[in-house]
Order: sequence, then C-alpha cells, then structure tokens
Amino acid sequence: MAAEGPVGGSPSRSRRADAQRNRETVLTAAAEVFVTSGVDAPIRRIAAQAGVGMATIYRHFPTRADLVTAVYQHQIEACAEAGPRLLASAGSPFDALHQWVDLFVDFLVTKHGLADALQSDSDRFAALHAHFLDRLLPVCAQLLDAAVEAGDIRPGTQPYELMRGIGNLCIGRDNDPRYDPRRLIALLLQGLQRSHRS
Repeated sequence: MAAEGPVGGSPSRSRRADAQRNRETVLTAAAEVFVTSGVDAPIRRIAAQAGVGMATIYRHFPTRADLVTAVYQHQIEACAEAGPRLLASAGSPFDALHQWVDLFVDFLVTKHGLADALQSDSDRFAALHAHFLDRLLPVCAQLLDAAVEAGDIRPGTQPYELMRGIGNLCIGRDNDPRYDPRRLIALLLQGLQRSHRS
C-alpha cells in the first residue's frame, strides 16, 4: 500500500495552484477575445469569457500591456511546444508542418495589434520579437528538415523566409472580409511539396 501524503496539503500551495489556473484561464480567454475584437477589447469582456472577476485580471496583469505581453508569450510557448508533438503524432512530417503552420497563423491573427498596444514601450516589443524568433525559428527549422528528409518537400526553404512569408500573407486580413490568408498559405505549402513520381 502506497504511503499517503499529509491530509489536505498546504493551503498556500493550493492558493498558488488556483492562482496559476486563473492566470491560464485568463490568458486563453484573452487570446480568444483578441482574435475577434482586437487587443483593445474591454477587460470586462475578457473577464466574462474567462468566468472570473475583473479584479482577478488586474491582480495578474496590472496594465493592458502586461496582459497583451503575457498572451503573446503564452502563445509563443504553445506554438513552440506543438512542433515536436506534431512531428511525433502526425501522419507525415509534411502533415506536421501543415498543422504547425495552422497554429502559427492562429498565433499571428491573435498578435494583430500588438505593436500598437506596446507602442509606448519599444524595448518590451523588441524583447518579445527576439523571444518570438528564438523560440519559433528552431521549431520551424526542425519541421522543415524532417519534411525534406522524408522527401515530402524540396530542400532549400529557410525557416525565417517561410515564417515571414506566412506573416506577410496574414497582413490585411482585418481590412478585407473577402480575403482568407489560409487559402494562399495552403498554396504556398503546396508549392513546397516535391512531386512524387509513380
């Protein structure tokens, strides 16, 4: 029979776990609201989406810039962690690359307005952009290398140029409801594929 730990556990540990859960819930809700309403969305809408009070949001994120920065960092980490997981579970390296690009596009859509939200804090924006490149370029490179090694795509595509190209295709999405960047991104990925001869 396994030994049991102390009954009830530490109250402070429980409070920390609750606070961490609340923070994660707020970040997820804020990301969803930012996609539909931009980074200037009312805090009360984010609180309603998260099912928490506004005081909870302000306790974790005293300013809007703090919240926007935290959402951005949270999504960078989610996108970075998804790459190896998709490589292990997808049907092929190209499928993993395609699924990761879909996540990357979701991230870029959420990121819209970040520069405006942090315009008064250029140092913070520069640090975030550096973190973005440090975390995501190696993941993209790993996915591209695996797809090349499997014979799914032609060699020679650089991770930076692919990510930059996808980012450029996402620009203008909010200004034209008829424009769907995902269609063009799918064509871009299709263009990377090596044609298989029977």
